[in-house]
Amino acid sequence: MTDLHFALFDTAIGSCGIVWSGRGIAGVQLPEASVDATRARVRKRFPTAQEASPPSDVQLAIDGMVALLRGERRDLSGIAIDDTGISDFNRRVYAIARTILPGATMTYGEIAERLGDKLLARAVGQAMGENPTPIIMPCHRVLAAGGKTGGFSASGGVVTKLRLLSIEGSQPGGPTLFDELPLAVSPHRR
Repeated sequence: MTDLHFALFDTAIGSCGIVWSGRGIAGVQLPEASVDATRARVRKRFPTAQEASPPSDVQLAIDGMVALLRGERRDLSGIAIDDTGISDFNRRVYAIARTILPGATMTYGEIAERLGDKLLARAVGQAMGENPTPIIMPCHRVLAAGGKTGGFSASGGVVTKLRLLSIEGSQPGGPTLFDELPLAVSPHRR
């Protein structure tokens, strides 16, 4: 990709980054441990991107993400994504995932079934892990079977996924990080 630009912006979950081209949003970076770490991660993912002030369409995308992460119901499905370099399969997966509204979820298997083959659930999960534009393409709303959280490749892992779902008012089924785990019983204890 050429002619890429990026900007950092503050949200309720920390400093995020956004990368854009003339075709749309090419990447979103969820917060790292610090603003400098977020900037470094953006530069590592998109080494040719230059930091710049966002144009109006990108600012609207930022405003939408900030509002969503503040707990407002926002539909970000109209934001243009630059899908250069994204495989056809991943494009199809992301198109389905972008239809999941805030507060709702879908499973990897449900997306696979919509693609026409329930055996594609693992491939759907891999596509979610390769998502270059989290929040705009809401991979956090895609869960494992039985409503379990599944994985999340962004900084903070599943904790970040649960936080995003909580902000949106979604209550995934199955155990979460906040459930009490059973204590292991030592054979020496009675």
